[in-house]
Amino acid sequence: MRFSLTTWNINSVRLRINLVAKFIKSVRPDVLCLQETKCIDDAFPLKRFKRLGYEHIALNGQKGYHGVAIVSRLPFEKTDIRTFCDKLDSRHISVEFGPGAQLARPLVLHNFYVPAGGDIPDPALNPKFEHKLRFLDEMKSCEPLHPRGEDRHILVGDLNVAPHENDVWSHKQLLKIVSHTPIECEKLLAAQNQGDWIDVARDRIPMSEKVYTWWSYRAADWTVGDRGRRLDHIWVSRALKERVSDFRIVRDARGWERPSDHVPVTVTLDL
Repeated sequence: MRFSLTTWNINSVRLRINLVAKFIKSVRPDVLCLQETKCIDDAFPLKRFKRLGYEHIALNGQKGYHGVAIVSRLPFEKTDIRTFCDKLDSRHISVEFGPGAQLARPLVLHNFYVPAGGDIPDPALNPKFEHKLRFLDEMKSCEPLHPRGEDRHILVGDLNVAPHENDVWSHKQLLKIVSHTPIECEKLLAAQNQGDWIDVARDRIPMSEKVYTWWSYRAADWTVGDRGRRLDHIWVSRALKERVSDFRIVRDARGWERPSDHVPVTVTLDL
């Protein structure tokens, strides 16, 4: 069975629903994971997604900030929401696919929006950065995020860390910039290693190649200098490593009208 999944920080699902529809009609992923939906669950554009063929929807939203959603053409059996750092700030949702999706064995999908962390990379001076570091520590210690053996798990989302040297436009210049500081990179990789996850992008693209999924709104022209970062991730459990058949970053989406600063990232697996 072919299974395709896209993750996208949409930066307001209601503002950019037409961009989402454009993408869906072109790519038709089985599942779309959104971050920064920025709306309460009752305001989520359910009817539009259902008209597009996505009947199965799991939401964890809040007014004006954060928010994550999983919209699917395939039914899921279970939904779960976890809180981190004792904050009810809508940064996680997971679902489990099973027989209803014609899967012989369960597939668990986690969708995350990790805190951005503000601008000052010092937890003593910046509560937002301190929150981000604690969040990453809790991801490492969260037992349900540790697939083992034959567990078929996928973790996606805007993890707000570009962990490797060529995940940013300039490793040297960004070492003291939030999202690429050594402590953030260490903590994200520790969470990844604790769960024995495979980072699909870096499993398929050599470490020597630059890979980006985000370009700042602050640049007048995002293409000049190509100053990107890889903040959006797809991880699969080791049992799924050999099942990955395709991986794509839709870079052109950053140039669409009124775009998100993030672009869609899609993985295809043969299950």
